[in-house]
Amino acid sequence: MPAPSETLLALIGYSPDAARTLRTLGLMALNVPTDNLGATLDACRTLHFSGALVAAPFQPQVLDVSTPDAGARRVGRADALAFAGGIHATFALSDALGDALADSGYATRGAGALLLGREVADLTLALPLARLGFGHIGVAAETLPDAERAARELPGGLRAFPVTRRDPALATLAERADLLVLTAGSLPPGLLQPYHTLADLTGQASVGVSGATVLDLSSLPGRQLARQLEHATGQRFHLDELQTMVAGLQ
Repeated sequence: MPAPSETLLALIGYSPDAARTLRTLGLMALNVPTDNLGATLDACRTLHFSGALVAAPFQPQVLDVSTPDAGARRVGRADALAFAGGIHATFALSDALGDALADSGYATRGAGALLLGREVADLTLALPLARLGFGHIGVAAETLPDAERAARELPGGLRAFPVTRRDPALATLAERADLLVLTAGSLPPGLLQPYHTLADLTGQASVGVSGATVLDLSSLPGRQLARQLEHATGQRFHLDELQTMVAGLQ
C-alpha cells in the first residue's frame, strides 16, 4: 500500500467524506474547485496530481477540457481522468459492467442479447458486453437512428439488429435473446420470459411474475471505482476493499 504522499488524487464534485474515505487506501485525495474546470485541471497537472475522479453532475462538463477515449466520447461523459502527458478521460462504468457479467459466470459465448435504452448515449453503457462472445445482439431505442448509431459501435462481424421500442420486431428479438440489458426507460410489458436473464442498470425494473432471473449487479459500484482508480492512479485495488467504501463516496 503506497504512502499517502505518493499519490495525489483530485475529487471533482464529491463530498469531503469521499476524500477521507479514499485516504484509507493510501491515497491523498483532495476536493478541488469546480467553478472553472479547465483552470482546476491545469492546476492539478502543475501540482503533479496523478488523476481525478469525477462525480456524476460534472461528468459531461469534463469532456470539454480533456481528451476523452472512444468510450467516453460515445457516452458523452467521463468519470475518471489521468494527467500523465495530458488530461485523458474515460468512462469506467461501461467496462465495469463487462467485468461484472464476465465474473458472474453467465454463459455469454454464442448467446443472444437485447439492449434496451432510450438513446445512443445510454445504450453505449452496455456496448462493452459485445466483447464477451455473444452471437447476436438486438439494440432498441426510442428512435431508429439512435438504435442504428449504437449498433454501428458494435464489433464488426457481430450480427446486430437495431429497432425502435415500438417496432413489432422487438418481441421477436426478445424471444431470440438470452440476456436483456435495460440501460434506460422501462421494460415493455410482456417482454420478459422465464428463460431470460435481466441486467437492470436503472434499478427500477421488476421481473414480476415472468419467472426471469435478475443478474446480481451489487458489485457494480465497487467495480466502477476499481476501474476509475486504475485509470486515475495507475494502481489496482482489490474489489473486496472497495466494496466496503463505496457508500462513503456517494
